[in-house]
Amino acid sequence: MTFPDAVADFNPTHVVPQEGMPAWESPDATRPTVPLDPFLPVQLLSRSGDWGEVLCANGWSAWVDGRLLVAVPQPPPTVDGRPPVRGEDPRPQLARSTQTVERYRRAVEELASGRIDAEAFRRSVRGLRAGIVLEGESVWLYDEATGRWLYGDGTHLNTYAVAAGPGASPDAETDALGVQLDVLPDGADGADEPPAGPVGHAPTQIVKDPGTK
Repeated sequence: MTFPDAVADFNPTHVVPQEGMPAWESPDATRPTVPLDPFLPVQLLSRSGDWGEVLCANGWSAWVDGRLLVAVPQPPPTVDGRPPVRGEDPRPQLARSTQTVERYRRAVEELASGRIDAEAFRRSVRGLRAGIVLEGESVWLYDEATGRWLYGDGTHLNTYAVAAGPGASPDAETDALGVQLDVLPDGADGADEPPAGPVGHAPTQIVKDPGTK
């Protein structure tokens, strides 16, 4: 982190989420520094993977999880005439999630019909991850590539939450925030793979509310 003089031409590009966010002296999770206050305006200077280097109005800079920063709306463009971008287009992520779920459905059909056994089923879905929650116009989608949940209202997507800290490998994520199943690429038979062992957690269970009878 640095403490130069106040920035005269400070131009905020983002604000800190309403719950605040931790900060680090460098893109290294072992070097934490003072957390940032909720709704603090910051200027995004650079990115390094999940990390984002931000500058505050008083000249203080630090590294944060850039995926969680809330973008400040920018004025409409006046040169090329393109409309302003409010957020990510939901269609590509919806298509990827749909393909993932369909691939899992086909594997379940093959298992149920007896065309494959349980071991072949486990091999065929190894590595597969998907997360979709739909409620009316609202949708929450898990983006495996960036390890984050996206929220959309049918017109655009914005980051809702992240599954792990900045710089963490997606393979190190827990399954608390999304469906994480295993899959091999199409055409791979897994012959060189060791047999899949038991999962590292108990299956999800539906538990009756203690207040109900």
